[in-house]
Amino acid sequence: MPAYLVIHPRDQRRDDLRLSGDDLTLRFEAGWAIFTDSQGDCLAIPCGQGASIQRDDEPLPEGELTGGAQALNK
Repeated sequence: MPAYLVIHPRDQRRDDLRLSGDDLTLRFEAGWAIFTDSQGDCLAIPCGQGASIQRDDEPLPEGELTGGAQALNK
């Protein structure tokens, strides 16, 4: 199952995210990172925000996330 870890710069004080889904894809378009699934676009992050996106297909045990990340599983 494709999964991505979105890590925000510490000074922004935003929660990191882990997104996963059987049909989740990532594309880059006009300065945006756009996550899409079978229902359409589900999350867009502007490049100027400074977030780091990492592919993370390793399954995590239920309820376990690193660095305070929140899971968005489909």
